[in-house]
Amino acid sequence: MHRDFFICLFTYRSIVKFRRIILNNSEKGLKQVSHLKAAVLGLQHLLAMYSGDIIVPLLIGAFLHFNAAQMTYLVSADIFMCGIATLLQLKRTPITGIGLPVVLGCAVQVITPLETIGGTLGVTYIYGAIICSGLFVFLISGLFSKLRRFFPPVVTGSLITIIGFSLVPVAVQDLGGGDATAKTFANAQNLTVGLVTMVVVLLINIFGKGFLRSISVLVGMIVGTGLAGAMGMISLSSVSSASWFKLPQPFYFGTPHFSWSAILTMILVSLTTMVESTGVFLALGDLTGRKLSSKELAKGYRAEGIAAMLGGIFNTFPYSTFSENVGVVQLSGIKTKRPIYYAGLFLLILGLLPKVGAFATVVPSSVLGGAMIVMFGMVGVQGIRILQQVDFNKNANLLIVAIAVGSGIGVTVYPQIFSSFPKAAQIILDNGIVVGGFMAVLITVLFSISGQIKLDKE
Repeated sequence: MHRDFFICLFTYRSIVKFRRIILNNSEKGLKQVSHLKAAVLGLQHLLAMYSGDIIVPLLIGAFLHFNAAQMTYLVSADIFMCGIATLLQLKRTPITGIGLPVVLGCAVQVITPLETIGGTLGVTYIYGAIICSGLFVFLISGLFSKLRRFFPPVVTGSLITIIGFSLVPVAVQDLGGGDATAKTFANAQNLTVGLVTMVVVLLINIFGKGFLRSISVLVGMIVGTGLAGAMGMISLSSVSSASWFKLPQPFYFGTPHFSWSAILTMILVSLTTMVESTGVFLALGDLTGRKLSSKELAKGYRAEGIAAMLGGIFNTFPYSTFSENVGVVQLSGIKTKRPIYYAGLFLLILGLLPKVGAFATVVPSSVLGGAMIVMFGMVGVQGIRILQQVDFNKNANLLIVAIAVGSGIGVTVYPQIFSSFPKAAQIILDNGIVVGGFMAVLITVLFSISGQIKLDKE
């Protein structure tokens, strides 16, 4: 009883505090929008990441045979912690916060490792490993940020291009309905609502103006969902079965336990998410006109480390930046943090009100796929735009982009290429973004040693 009271008090104080931050928030040199428009844009950001986030607790909970009450807690607590993690990144402090329009959610890379840990050792070992990996990220953030000098435009552009285009297959699978083994996969209904969503986004960007154009993804998803409802593709059972109110509780599934194998596995996973986060941070820095220093990157990593530790304490998951939202920022043209503050607050509220949050789950996968093809494509195009700064008359730059993008996309399309490697290595090498990013940095270092490329001192 006392614990619930203090959690309620903490949540209320947090919402009041962040409401004050939103009202006072101003960013020099960036176009501001009204609070009403920012709230609508925040909803667009929320819908862009919602499905990709909740799939993690749904899959892991199903694998571990959680009952309905446990599954309800896992999903609602995860959504709530997404809001906390996002707000941690938005607010710059001397120690934490990247201060960019970034949304955090569950990293899909954690699904297989956490299922393995939970299936072999038990669920409490999952959260012990998550807490330790979050602490690891927090402690090495300063050292990891020193790699910033190895991310010149040729590396940054290559990495962001890989991030965008390597996620397109996921969007295409969602366009077909999500589950490739289902009999209804890629049927006429799924393809119709997905393509209609995509066409609506396109038409609004061709003929729409002003604020309507900035919420084209949201409008496209609303139209697509409405069409899906008219075609009988939507079920409201998840809404009717959800509870009205649920508080996140520390150590809901029990006191965490620790195993070196589980901890090392999650540390490897955390390194892959740090590489991806670096690409997202640099992409948003380029979009907002901020050249990020090593210190700023370190604050971003620390915020993710704290978010992971909180995830372990409240029995959810590690959190990292979502690439989808970079596409939303670019497509909307609104680059301030105000909409993301609203997205963070919405996540907090939805996490406390599972029945309300369940409405977002009725959006069909095919609708999300149609929207994500556009968003992920925009992320890839952002990478190409950065590559326009690169002097391709130099053979070194050509080789960096060719090998990095080629290896990154190649591993994404055929991750089984490393199936003969040890399991620990596969955790890293199965990720095309990590492989492509590593190749880009490695080749850049080799060319800098030979004197063909000059790197900044920082």
